[in-house]
Amino acid sequence: MTEPTKPEGNAAVVTEFLDALAAPDTDRALSLLAPDIEWRNTGLPTFRGGRVFAMLRDMEKRGVGFAVDVHAIAEQGDVVLTDRTDYLWKGRLKTGFWVRGTFTVRDGLITVWDDAFSLGNLLKGFVKH
Repeated sequence: MTEPTKPEGNAAVVTEFLDALAAPDTDRALSLLAPDIEWRNTGLPTFRGGRVFAMLRDMEKRGVGFAVDVHAIAEQGDVVLTDRTDYLWKGRLKTGFWVRGTFTVRDGLITVWDDAFSLGNLLKGFVKH
């Protein structure tokens, strides 16, 4: 079995990661994360390594949908910034909310995934839909 090719450029790695999560192509998404990935979300605990891999696999198993609209993306060195709207759903329960993401990419793998968002906007999204 051949190893999947890595995208060129750090912004391309992040874009491919988000696109793979939305596909959903969880295996491809996970192949773009470093084994010691650190995932931070506003107001939630930080998750690391295998826990992140398990959580993303669990989303797919439970039928939690994800989509993303990237409004802007910029990279400087190892850091990639995203301004985006994320969408989550499970059955008829849906939400869309603004996210500012900061990713650190080293050697073609995401080592830090840090999402900042308003928990209020996330919850408000459920009410609107």
